Amino acid sequence: MDRAEIEGLWAEWLSLNRQAEAEGDWAPLADVYAEDATYGWMYTPDEHFMAVGRDQIREWALGTEMAGLEGWHYDYQATVIDDVNAMVIGFWRQRAGIVDDATGEEYEILGIGGSWFGVAPRPDGPGLEFAWQRDWFDLGSTATTFLDIVKAKKATAGLLERMSLNGIEQPGHYRLADLPATVWPPPVAAGNFVTQESV
Repeated sequence: MDRAEIEGLWAEWLSLNRQAEAEGDWAPLADVYAEDATYGWMYTPDEHFMAVGRDQIREWALGTEMAGLEGWHYDYQATVIDDVNAMVIGFWRQRAGIVDDATGEEYEILGIGGSWFGVAPRPDGPGLEFAWQRDWFDLGSTATTFLDIVKAKKATAGLLERMSLNGIEQPGHYRLADLPATVWPPPVAAGNFVTQESV
């Protein structure tokens, strides 16, 4: 795949992210995904999130899963582009937009967070889109940061509501055995990119 094309898609993605943060509306990002794309991440070994298709990505991954996180931002710190395998990995920091009075800094979810994307040509014309995405983040640090914000009495009503929900009952949340798509991205799960065989 042409590296310049992937770099162009990534530049568009970064710009759209900034716009989404500014407007508090992540839904338009769904237009960058393939119609049958999958997007998932793990909360615990037996609780996963998975959206299948552009509509679920828009409604769940970029909708209900972002509820209560208004003002939060996800600043990409580094990017790795693999034009041979048509993949992009972006490493981001997740910060709350809420200042900790004790430090003068924003509350931040520590640990390395990131997104792993598979890139594919658009079937209906020129350009590229994301065929799949998998995220990772530090759940323990997430819980700690949320609780620190609550203890400081700085949590928004939306964040408090989010924290009160039973995760597994939310749209797109599945037990491992019930996942509608593979934990590893489909072509990776199929063994298309194996770089070291298991012993």
